Amino acid sequence: MKLKNQRVRPKNERVSNTRQRRQQHLLDVRVRSHKASQHRNRRVLVVVSKIALVLVLAVGVVLGVRYGAKHFFFENPDYQLSQIEFQTDGTLQREQVLKTTELHEGVNIFTVNLGKVRDRLQQLSQVDEVQVIRKLPGEIDIRIVERKPVAWITSEKQILDPFASDVAFLVDARGVLMKEKKLLPEYLGLPLITGCTSESLEPGKIVESFEAKAALELIRLSSASFMQTRFQIREIDISKGYCLVVSDKNHTRVTFGFDNLETQLQRLEQFLVYADDSKRELATVNLLVQRNIPVTFGRNAVDVINDTLDPDAEPRIMKAIPVHPLPNETPALSKTKPNVTPTVKKAIPLRKPRKD
Repeated sequence: MKLKNQRVRPKNERVSNTRQRRQQHLLDVRVRSHKASQHRNRRVLVVVSKIALVLVLAVGVVLGVRYGAKHFFFENPDYQLSQIEFQTDGTLQREQVLKTTELHEGVNIFTVNLGKVRDRLQQLSQVDEVQVIRKLPGEIDIRIVERKPVAWITSEKQILDPFASDVAFLVDARGVLMKEKKLLPEYLGLPLITGCTSESLEPGKIVESFEAKAALELIRLSSASFMQTRFQIREIDISKGYCLVVSDKNHTRVTFGFDNLETQLQRLEQFLVYADDSKRELATVNLLVQRNIPVTFGRNAVDVINDTLDPDAEPRIMKAIPVHPLPNETPALSKTKPNVTPTVKKAIPLRKPRKD
């Protein structure tokens, strides 16, 4: 009966369980210590040899590239700088640009640092955009877009000639100050901003005062509107600190506030239209007041011209009479004998010369 109850095990079934197998040593191999050291040293030697081989190859490649670049590019006479093209839309001179960038013909074109050249040109106050292009084998193109001045600015309250003044600077729409060596005739007609005493004015600096920024914004708005032909700004006084006193080409004085400049220009447009319709000339307008704006009118130019004295129909001819008689001629003699020759008398000394 016991033989019948026993289960027959397959031939490939393991006798031990999992826990027993973990405790058993499946492979017990004894390796001598000196053989293990030799195997470890061999692996280290192989790794070091590979690293050394890679370093040698890298150094060889670098040296080969440097020698090839030096021989074929940097010392090649075909890549010498032989032409420098310069283009600008303003008053910058070629000599000034070459002096600033320290460029000259004869150097290798690959030794020219284009980024450094661009940075040096950007330091010029009148330069807005710069483009430097390298054209092989021996040409460099420099293209400059200069800042466009929109007004003169000075710290003085009154100035007669901005061209001849050392304290007057050109300023562009962004507020960058410029001092150009060559002045164009069209700069003379630019508006003048006076009384900027809240900050120091230097070439290349950007104006930061609130009054100067408001004046530049007023110039931009007035030039962009259709009212430009009727109201052309000639001078803006910002010295008061609370308003802008503007004079136009017709000597009309308009007081602007710093806020809502566009709205104030629209109100000024209504007064100009009324003055044109009534054939009158505006003298002063105070736009600081929201309602009941104070306005004064001046005399019309036609009335001023008509008030001048009219010239006589026939001009009167007057005979010129000398106030004093001519020398060696008496009045009676000049009337009776005009052709009498004057008598010549010898000069006699009052004292005789002393004999030594």
